[in-house]
Amino acid sequence: METSTGFSPRKPKHIESDLQDCELESWEDRSNHQFRSMSALEILRETVRILRFNSIGFMAIAALLICPVSAVLLSNVLVDQSIVNRLTIRLLLVAKSNGLPLRPFIKQSCYKFSEMAISSAMCFPLYITLSLLSKTAVVYSVDCTYSRKKFDASKFYVIVTKIWRRLVSTYWWVCMVIVGCLTLFLILLAAVSSLFSIIGLPSNFIVYPAIMVGLIFSVMFANAIIICNIAIVISVLEDVSGPQALLRSSVLIRGQTQVGLLIFLGSTIGMAFVEGLFEHRVKTLSYGDGSSRIWEGPLLVLMYSFVVLIDSMMSAVFYFSCRSFSMEASNGEECQSVLEAMTISSGSTNI
Repeated sequence: METSTGFSPRKPKHIESDLQDCELESWEDRSNHQFRSMSALEILRETVRILRFNSIGFMAIAALLICPVSAVLLSNVLVDQSIVNRLTIRLLLVAKSNGLPLRPFIKQSCYKFSEMAISSAMCFPLYITLSLLSKTAVVYSVDCTYSRKKFDASKFYVIVTKIWRRLVSTYWWVCMVIVGCLTLFLILLAAVSSLFSIIGLPSNFIVYPAIMVGLIFSVMFANAIIICNIAIVISVLEDVSGPQALLRSSVLIRGQTQVGLLIFLGSTIGMAFVEGLFEHRVKTLSYGDGSSRIWEGPLLVLMYSFVVLIDSMMSAVFYFSCRSFSMEASNGEECQSVLEAMTISSGSTNI
């Protein structure tokens, strides 16, 4: 990882331009010669540098593609609360039948899970269009930065038309993996709770084995999310899709799982923090006359969109770090921009 140059706003423009060119050259040298991994903090610093070099492009992606999805997701405008309440009641009945005590924590968890499930189902059209397109645009922009190319909307359109089918295929498989993980968790939780209930353990103590199952599942689920995020990046940059992309992702992050977990943890905490602020300051009138909602709501949507943008950028940078770590960048063709090669081949075909 290169040493930070420490840009100062008081430096002349030509000096700042020279420093940016020098840092971009160090990026290119790193992709061609240095094959080592980056820590989570280094990936965050790299992401910030990339964001500074093309701040207008990334902010445009956030405003046009990420903000609409964030606004709908945070406001839950598509979620029918009556369906959420019915699903929550059924989950509580299942929990009670398996011996779990209906504590406030259990009730709140069932409600949040129901709300998340209904929200994901209702927002799925947005996820598979705007959200997937935003991830593609972010990966393309990061790839352009590393290959020292400017973001070209026409080239991006050509690339999207070529890879959209495999992106959608990979996204479907990602959704199936996530749904499968959550289903497996519910089955294991019910099985463990029923087992200890049959043994005769008091309901108040059944909570602790259930919490242990939840903690173990959280680590497994985090690994699955990391693999899925990198699989989306791989579908953009490489000619693989679906289960092949997931398999390629699981192989690529081998030895870098701890870095991926730290990235996932930071992004999850950031998103949960903004969601909590939106819940208590916009949805619930917890103070004042509610007039602050007019500016707090859009501000929190922007904050959430920015966290999502940083998360997508860090996933792309993490992909390049893992690829360097696995020494696959030793092939000269792979050091070049894969998306740029696709555009060139498309242009030659048109000629």
